[in-house]
Amino acid sequence: DNEAKLNDLKIKITDTKVIQPGEPGNEYSKKPVFAIWYETTNLSDKDIDPTTAWTVVFTAVQDNNPNAVNELNVGALPDEKFLDTQLETIKKDGTVKNAVAYELDDLETPVTLIATQGISGDKLGEQDYNIK
Repeated sequence: DNEAKLNDLKIKITDTKVIQPGEPGNEYSKKPVFAIWYETTNLSDKDIDPTTAWTVVFTAVQDNNPNAVNELNVGALPDEKFLDTQLETIKKDGTVKNAVAYELDDLETPVTLIATQGISGDKLGEQDYNIK
């Protein structure tokens, strides 16, 4: 449902898009990227920023290798309007917008986002995103 809720934070995905190399948001990579826009809400008194929150909760996989898990690499920030805010601390009950991009290995295989309760925590769920 495009949302992951943990004890300390909530992340809601608001938009996704494939950006080809050279297009705005993917000027520096030779690979196309899967860009995700999202909102992070801090539900606690802890210091949480939108970039760290995303990387602690989500892993992106493109399941195109029969023998190994193909975890995608994070690319450059796909939306420059977040350059100054991507690491800002979110106040309790505050919500901040941000974006992230993953370098795609092909343009056929869906991207699976896997949410966990922290880096080595329990799996919360997963969702597939078609990129065609």
